[in-house]
Amino acid sequence: MKIAIIGATGKAGSLIAEEALNRGHEVTAIVRNASKVQNDKLNVLEKEANALTTDDISGFDVLVNAFGTPHAEQHVTVGRHLIDILQAAPHTRLIVVGGAGSLYVDDAQTTRLIDTPDFPDEYKPTASNQGQNLTDLKQSSRIRWTFVSPGAFFDPSGPRTGNYTLAGEKLTVNSEGNSYSSYADYAIAIVDEAEKAAHVGERISVVTEAQYK
Repeated sequence: MKIAIIGATGKAGSLIAEEALNRGHEVTAIVRNASKVQNDKLNVLEKEANALTTDDISGFDVLVNAFGTPHAEQHVTVGRHLIDILQAAPHTRLIVVGGAGSLYVDDAQTTRLIDTPDFPDEYKPTASNQGQNLTDLKQSSRIRWTFVSPGAFFDPSGPRTGNYTLAGEKLTVNSEGNSYSSYADYAIAIVDEAEKAAHVGERISVVTEAQYK
């Protein structure tokens, strides 16, 4: 399988790239600065996400958007650009590394995590824009996408246990009652979805255990 990863040198993107390579996939890093790519097994496309064309991405089976930025509004800008160029690339699926802020905390799915009183103000711009990206995807047509939310605590140093719990639109907790995901186990879930295409046109969420049992 040919997999391209936007943001393949970032915290999540690099682990997703490593997981995909270890499973024998052909992986291309789409990055702004090729000199930051440390893994010589990766193919490299040096290009801004907003400058990508349909021709750039149409040869891939899966395009993973692991784009990270301090400019929160770019999640919407890049997301809409990818929706546009994927219109003419029907064989390329999109998997988005999303956030937890847009997950619902109630069964009726009326209240999102970002809308709860204790949600930190400093994370609201990113959470809000990632939520808008999800809305744009749900309103799109003619593209095959999956949006994957981690737990509320997305831990870059957490363990790789090889296990995760898959859920949907509602915030889910692990056996300790925490909404937690390690980057390493989240990467497993992303590549599993790339291989299986089990949740096309859906938002799914991933929680993992905080430590080995």
